[in-house]
Amino acid sequence: MAEMVRDANPTLLDGKYELGRMLGHGTFAKVYLARNLRTGKSVAMKVVGKEKVIKVGMMDQIKREISVMKMVKHPNIVELHEVMASKSKIYIAMELVRGGELFSKVAKGRLREDVARVYFQQLISAIDFCHSRGVYHRDLKPENLLLDEDGNLKVTDFGLSAFSEHLKQDGLLHTTCGTPAYVAPEVIGKKGYDGAKADLWSCGVILYVLLAGFLPFQDENIVAMYRKIYRGDFKCPPWFSSEARRLITKLLDPNPNNRITIAKVMSSSWFKKSVPKSMISKAEMEFDALDLDGDKSKQLETLNAFHIISLSQGFDLSPLFEEKKREEKEELRFATTRPASSVISRLEEVAKSMKFNVKKSETRVRLQGQESGRKGRLAIAADIFAVTPSFLVVEVKKDSGDTLEYNRFCSNDLRPALKDIVWTSPAENSTVA
Repeated sequence: MAEMVRDANPTLLDGKYELGRMLGHGTFAKVYLARNLRTGKSVAMKVVGKEKVIKVGMMDQIKREISVMKMVKHPNIVELHEVMASKSKIYIAMELVRGGELFSKVAKGRLREDVARVYFQQLISAIDFCHSRGVYHRDLKPENLLLDEDGNLKVTDFGLSAFSEHLKQDGLLHTTCGTPAYVAPEVIGKKGYDGAKADLWSCGVILYVLLAGFLPFQDENIVAMYRKIYRGDFKCPPWFSSEARRLITKLLDPNPNNRITIAKVMSSSWFKKSVPKSMISKAEMEFDALDLDGDKSKQLETLNAFHIISLSQGFDLSPLFEEKKREEKEELRFATTRPASSVISRLEEVAKSMKFNVKKSETRVRLQGQESGRKGRLAIAADIFAVTPSFLVVEVKKDSGDTLEYNRFCSNDLRPALKDIVWTSPAENSTVA
């Protein structure tokens, strides 16, 4: 927990948040509109009563939801800002998503296929990101999919999610949870299940609901409904396109071993059919608009003493300002005695081999991947500074995209390609020898 909060003024939290009207409530939590007095920004404040939660043994579930939300930062996942606690309550400040539930949109009637596709693309992007971090949602349904003011989908409610650490010795999860109509047959079967495959089944049910306006497996008798789920007994309405029908049938395969994978979903013809403008990220549009040749500072910027001290690893002051773990670093620096033109041409070679688009000036290079990754396209910025006319420092950092993908690119492609132009001090050379 971040900090203890005084309970004195019920509408003011720690002198920082002002609580407003209630937005909604569940059995254990109430969600309020709140305003951060320091920034003026509105947030959704989830207030959980400790006593109630401890009484029913759900403290672990709340802690899990918090730790999952800290791990998964993605444009299509509701963001956690901070967590506070008082003696009697836990306060979770989250991104305020104003567009309501996707469910209420479907309640008015089925969606057009191109509209449903956009939501499904965003859902799969978020779930793929969670799975890459070893997190399985386990309660995917339209009620847990919110829409922001721009109509972008945001996944929420990670209370039932599981980490890969929760896998038993057989490598499977063993807790039955989720909402009956959206739950995979192997979850109901209680024999253990793969969290990723179970999430994909739920994604299949969601896609069906978006396109049909009703559930694929329905029955007033829950046992009869479970029987239909076990058999994968559903019919696609006549208005489904053949490609949508094919994808849903592969998602709703009752045998998890035969069920389609996320990678295959993303490469399916229906999924790839059209990437609407709303899916083109701000970073991609900014890259297209970049004009590095128009940079005012065409000359190499000369570093002052403070810059040099902060660039030297021995005097690296950045840990004072950073909370990130070392493996999550989003930048790397190196020195070289080669001219800037050599550095730029080397970066161009790496970009070419990796199919990255390149924009450059005499002191800056911007690279952007052509393929969309887990957080859109990976974009990398390299800036070249002069310590002396013949000794340069190059700073490479992630502009946009996924940090894991960036780190992988740095260690597998960038570092090996730059190895022979990186300057190492004589002291380092003697230790290497």
